Amino acid sequence: MSTVQLESSWLRYLEDEFRQDYMLQLKSFLQAERQRNKIIYPPGRLIFNALNTTPLDRVKVVLLGQDPYHGAGQAHGLSFSVQKGIPIPPSLKNIYKEINSDLGLPLPAHGDLTYWAQQGVLLLNATLTVQAGNAGSHQKKGWERFTDKIISIVSQEKAGVVFLLWGNYAKAKQSLIDSGKHLILTAAHPSPFSAHYGFLGCRHFSRTNEYLQAQGKIPIDWRIS
Repeated sequence: MSTVQLESSWLRYLEDEFRQDYMLQLKSFLQAERQRNKIIYPPGRLIFNALNTTPLDRVKVVLLGQDPYHGAGQAHGLSFSVQKGIPIPPSLKNIYKEINSDLGLPLPAHGDLTYWAQQGVLLLNATLTVQAGNAGSHQKKGWERFTDKIISIVSQEKAGVVFLLWGNYAKAKQSLIDSGKHLILTAAHPSPFSAHYGFLGCRHFSRTNEYLQAQGKIPIDWRIS
């Protein structure tokens, strides 16, 4: 994080965060891990990919994940998304199944969700880095405080945003969101372990677009081509 490149609309609200003790400690932790030859995902230039691809002034939807994928070549700074050429993870397969069922769209051939992010879907993980092969290894190092701040900024500075909170971890973030200004949709996590307990059949994609259209906003094109 020594040379953070952050999109200007986000930098306006987050610049001071990088001077806070917790972020300086997080930076030191990441530097120490790299000095110990630990492989960290995603690559440094993609840690803030969600913010850089979806400027604050374009946010329509927040899709909250928990951790980056910890396999080689998977994580690229967007929640639930993997780079083209990487097998589609099980949770994303279930997301695609629900889109197919809800909207009748074809099942995509890859897992790169950049197109959603470019339309205003903030694909935000609560923790923005992970050690290769070690799921959850960078939790409780400071990232959660930073991403909670991001959620709060969206809630405070925007109106009419759809927050998609899947699974208990994401649902716990509801306290950061003004439900009088925004639509909060909750469901089970799309993981194969829980998808059949309320994710599949939730129709969150059509409900999101109905809400956006009711406010005169352009709906999200959920196709991935």
